[in-house]
Amino acid sequence: MSWRRLRVLIQHLPPESTTMTALRNEMSAEELAEQADKGEPEKGRWSQSDLLLAVVADRLAELSHLYVSVNRDPKAAKPKAPEPIRRPGAKAPKVKARLSEEQADTIFKLINGGAA
Repeated sequence: MSWRRLRVLIQHLPPESTTMTALRNEMSAEELAEQADKGEPEKGRWSQSDLLLAVVADRLAELSHLYVSVNRDPKAAKPKAPEPIRRPGAKAPKVKARLSEEQADTIFKLINGGAA
């Protein structure tokens, strides 16, 4: 078997195959950014039906979250919003930085005229 034949066989494996999953998981941050910038999901490692199924799952999770949020006890804590399913070519969402108690106190003092 030639190297070209092997490459063609690997390129035409189904997206859910172990080989394609391993290739997808080994992509560097630069490759993910390049794939995201191109904006060509048809050239991604997932099939169109996989991408559509991920959208449906995300919308269902959002509706479930909305239903729970609306029907919760007003005194109870607000439920955490669901994370969307990661897609090829998309980076993981960045975690927002939280203020520490010390930082919050400093800001509170500045707002209330403590900077003078």
